[in-house]
Amino acid sequence: MATGPRYHVEFRRRREGKTDFRHRKKLIASGQPRAVVHCTSKNTTIQFISFDLKGDTVSVSATTKELAKLGWNKATGNTPSAYLVGYLAGKRAAEKGINNAVLDIGLRPPVKGSKVFAALKGMLDAGIEIPHGEEVIPAEDRISGTHINEEIPKMFESVLNKMKEGA
Repeated sequence: MATGPRYHVEFRRRREGKTDFRHRKKLIASGQPRAVVHCTSKNTTIQFISFDLKGDTVSVSATTKELAKLGWNKATGNTPSAYLVGYLAGKRAAEKGINNAVLDIGLRPPVKGSKVFAALKGMLDAGIEIPHGEEVIPAEDRISGTHINEEIPKMFESVLNKMKEGA
């Protein structure tokens, strides 16, 4: 390992590739809660996190595993489920009085039409104001799941209607 007066060891989470501290500082400086979207191959998790000097506080959280209670029995790692969990998190945030936030996708590359932006569209439709560009939002047919098979759009509509009714 290198030593000397000019050698600088990065923070542990930066070395592990988990946190970009420069980007995090800019998001925190906005003064708004962060809508953190974390997508894996099987699940999507969304948290509304506020900064505090003692540590970040999670005020709202939603995950695709919760969609089973609303009638979603298909895969949870796809675009329609990411939209639904975004809508669910947005509704919960609106109930807690969170009206605006900034999107935090971490170190994930911002690919147009990806699951991250499907979750963003869900939060926007739930009434949360998040700055974004319209070109990154996926097309409606991809959000509803018509590109997967013919059963997904029916289930998508039924689960979305249950969330709108407040079930």
